[in-house]
Amino acid sequence: MTERIPLCQIGSLQSRLPELIAKKGTPPWSEAVVLTDDIQAFLICHPPGQPNDTHYHHHDEWWIVLQGEIDWYIEGEPAPIHARAGDFVFGPKHLWHHLEPVGATPSIRVAINARGEFHRYDRPGCKPL
Repeated sequence: MTERIPLCQIGSLQSRLPELIAKKGTPPWSEAVVLTDDIQAFLICHPPGQPNDTHYHHHDEWWIVLQGEIDWYIEGEPAPIHARAGDFVFGPKHLWHHLEPVGATPSIRVAINARGEFHRYDRPGCKPL
């Protein structure tokens, strides 16, 4: 497994989104932004119409939409949560969720949760892609 080196760490406390977009190119892609003993944050870019898998976590997760539009499907919510650039979305622990980028441009979001947290699929309604 490849070790992920975060963009922001001791000695490199700032990174710029336009430079990263130019470096990474065409989506889909993700990049570790922060990996500490306590938290992890990833920058994730998806093209429209490319959903992720339905999963849950043992810790709360939240996102900040930086570009584009995304529909979040969260267990117990009667309809998707539609978010666009500048919006924050909260995903409570133990509730399955997935998202789908919508609109005409790629979406970019920051996903923040507890260090070491990963996608879990051992509940009804969950499925990896």
